[in-house]
Amino acid sequence: MIESVTGPLFDSAAAPGEGGDTPIAIDPVCGMKVKLGIGKPSLVHEGTEYHFCNPKCKARFSADPWFYLSGHSKNKPKQAKAATQYTCPMDPEIIRSEPGACPICGMALEPMNPTASEGPNPELVDFTRRFKLSLALAVPLVILSMGPMLGLPIRDWIGHRLSSFLEMALAAPVVLWAAKPFFERGWMSLRTGHYNMWTLIMLGVSAAFGYSVVATLVPQIFPHDIAGHGGDVPVYFEAAAVIIALVFLGQILELRARDRTGEAIRALSRLAPKTARRIQPDGTEFDAPLENILPGDLLRVRPGEAVPVDGEVTEGHSPVDESMITGEPLPVEKSAGSKVTGGTLNRSGQFVMRAGHVGADMLLSRIVQLVAEAQRSRAPIQKLADRVSAWFVPTVAGVSVLAFFAWLLFGPSPSIVYALVAAVSVLIIACPCALGLATPVSVMTATGRGAEAGVLVREASSLERLAKADTLVVDKTGTLTRGLPALESVVPAPGVHSLEALGLAASLENGSEHPLGDAIVEGAKARGATLFPVEDFKAVTGKGVTGTVSGRRVMLGNDAMMADAGISIADFQEDAAVKRALGHTVIFCAIDGVAAALIAVNDPVKDEAKALVDALTAAGMRIVMATGDNAATANHVASRLGIREIHAGLMPDGKKALIDRLKSEGHVVVMAGDGVNDAPALAAADVGIAMGTGADVALKSAGITLVKGDLSGVLRARRLAYATIANIKQNLFFAFAYNAVGVPLAAGLLYPFTGSLLSPMVAAAAMSLSSVSVISNALRLRRVQL
Repeated sequence: MIESVTGPLFDSAAAPGEGGDTPIAIDPVCGMKVKLGIGKPSLVHEGTEYHFCNPKCKARFSADPWFYLSGHSKNKPKQAKAATQYTCPMDPEIIRSEPGACPICGMALEPMNPTASEGPNPELVDFTRRFKLSLALAVPLVILSMGPMLGLPIRDWIGHRLSSFLEMALAAPVVLWAAKPFFERGWMSLRTGHYNMWTLIMLGVSAAFGYSVVATLVPQIFPHDIAGHGGDVPVYFEAAAVIIALVFLGQILELRARDRTGEAIRALSRLAPKTARRIQPDGTEFDAPLENILPGDLLRVRPGEAVPVDGEVTEGHSPVDESMITGEPLPVEKSAGSKVTGGTLNRSGQFVMRAGHVGADMLLSRIVQLVAEAQRSRAPIQKLADRVSAWFVPTVAGVSVLAFFAWLLFGPSPSIVYALVAAVSVLIIACPCALGLATPVSVMTATGRGAEAGVLVREASSLERLAKADTLVVDKTGTLTRGLPALESVVPAPGVHSLEALGLAASLENGSEHPLGDAIVEGAKARGATLFPVEDFKAVTGKGVTGTVSGRRVMLGNDAMMADAGISIADFQEDAAVKRALGHTVIFCAIDGVAAALIAVNDPVKDEAKALVDALTAAGMRIVMATGDNAATANHVASRLGIREIHAGLMPDGKKALIDRLKSEGHVVVMAGDGVNDAPALAAADVGIAMGTGADVALKSAGITLVKGDLSGVLRARRLAYATIANIKQNLFFAFAYNAVGVPLAAGLLYPFTGSLLSPMVAAAAMSLSSVSVISNALRLRRVQL
């Protein structure tokens, strides 16, 4: 019998239908009974063979045997797996238990729960396949139908009658198969009464294709005055196919942009390591999967490793870079009793920590959830077109029906033919090609123009909200300031040359991985100080460093280090107080046991920050600073820039709470930041603007990114937003104005004066003209001054 510390792994039971006993093993991972001799996976560990119900259990066991054999896995809390729910990005009030299309707007529903999965979007894969077919068939269709206009008499070569059948054969797969999702959404819009763009697409494509099929199969039923060259009734198969291909192209671009919102979740998840070095009860150490780390486990964190979970240091010390959580550039010295956060980066030392919050309770996991929730609250700009479509679609359909019956009852013989031509012409001239292009063409042009000016637009809807914004919330570090500490000044003691003291201090810090040390070294080099080799170097935890430089004993550190060494810094106290009031970090340098200089390091304010604040304030925007830094530093920076509203010491959830409060007061809020700690606030704001020099997740959580971290880009982005929204409204006006004029003409308004109906060819030309006008107007954005 094979045994483990948790009890026997073998049992025996009568196999069904057999007279003897079949040996049974207990899966050490899930506890299920496993019949032996039927090919189930097994593994030998330390001389003992273990059996598993499936390969997944075997893989989990091999990754961390002690976790299961010790019984430690039984301490892992059982969590019920929540059923995945789906919601609509445009209508977040729609929540369903399975994927599908939104009953209001027709957009595909997306999972509500954040996930780190990088699998392809099924709808994007499907639409891409349908688009390729549509494009492949639409190109020869256009060549075949438009050839005569380009001097290529293709239809004369193969015959007009045969050309019509060939066009129908090419268009049929596009309309009957590729466009199936569009027709499903359009039909849903009719059933639910939420008329939208899919309604127009369905009616327009159906009208163009249905009319063309009838004209191809029974051309003799049409009156002579609508026949084209050679007596053939014109067909519009190419219009139906091209419309579908264009709509697919727009949908693919939109799906790709929406799919990138998941990158923020994946980037956050990647901050936490996959494993943690757990210290076992017998003192051995093992790199265990992060999911097996439980509260109370002792973990060793080595230099350069990410802290695996939230917890508390029990022994050892090291500076920890918390910038990805707090946004502040200076590492924080951690020693016994210090709290550490999962995802932060251990710099030079190592320490042992006791796990506290793990899994979904970690701060990093909560940030992931905050970002996911904030991303679902956005309303896209396309709703503008849908709002107009709500009355336009039934109006066009009504006019088409009225025209049909009016000609049927009062038209000349054959009235049924005139009625059919009038009804179809109305629907063709109202085809939503221009409406479909109005928003995406403007957005595509605007994003290209913005990229030239260093403004990257990740979400088209951000432009609409930015144009309406009245409040700007800005992070301090990396947004208003440069985000990297720099040497600000050196105050020498009487009789000491500042460059000499700086050179000795920089020599001691040369090669240091600490940002303060880097700032001193870089500042010394920039001032021309000479650096020397160092001997007897020693770091004193939380206080500073010491060493021998050119035979002189040099000490560099804080007040506590000087006090421990019995060195008086009384002569520097006044200067230190002034520097600290300005938000500077103060470091003392002692040479041969005597205080020789005060060195101040500062995170400088960006040169353009003051001009930005003044310009935005003049434009009527309310400026609010939100930072994780201390109040003294925040107040100093705010006073220099003329910012009156300051919120200091905020953690990520605090920044998001501030954004939520401002929005609840009725403000349209813009958030500008650059750190992981800004990600929830960037996602929660009406518009998130990320500095391109900041954290990757901040960029992916924001709708707009300033490539060079140039704050004047906020003004450029705002100008771009105004121009784009105005352009889109102009495009929508063109699209609907053409229809407003064309629909009555197609219904037969000019028949009493001309004696003929508007040909579907003219209707198609008017439809094309509206598209050309929309595209030409959108291209004007390429010349907009930012």
